Amino acid sequence: MREYETTFVVQPEISDEGCTDLCARVNALLERSGAVPLLHDDQGKRRLAYDIQKFQKGRYVTAYYLDVEGKGVAEIERLLRIEESVLRFLTVLRPGEVTDIEKRKVEAAEEQRVRAERARERAAREAEEDRMRAQMRDDDRDRDRDRDRDRDRDDEGDDE
Repeated sequence: MREYETTFVVQPEISDEGCTDLCARVNALLERSGAVPLLHDDQGKRRLAYDIQKFQKGRYVTAYYLDVEGKGVAEIERLLRIEESVLRFLTVLRPGEVTDIEKRKVEAAEEQRVRAERARERAAREAEEDRMRAQMRDDDRDRDRDRDRDRDRDDEGDDE
């Protein structure tokens, strides 16, 4: 069997549930075509190198799977071409043959676990950064309010 990876860019406003649903449809399609889905790597939202359909950001997802004759590749690309939320996709044949499918499935499960842990850490880090940005905005707003109040007091004092 040969291993393939298909990376697709989804519109940034698609929810986590919508992205999970798309990945489930991809898995079901792969299984119907005789391919063996291994894992999905949701890499999160990133800035695009150039605008695609007026979007500056996109959510990157990579599907890894095993296929014998490449039927799964044609089916997954047809699905992604039809799906309106998918901005772009690219399928790559990974080097080497996979002889032990069960061993590769175990490796993929371990990769999935590690990537899920990294995603949780990234989400926690992003939440902390958002909280810090919000705190800085609040501090700036407080400083501006104090400055305006002091200026108004000075203006009142000058009028007298």
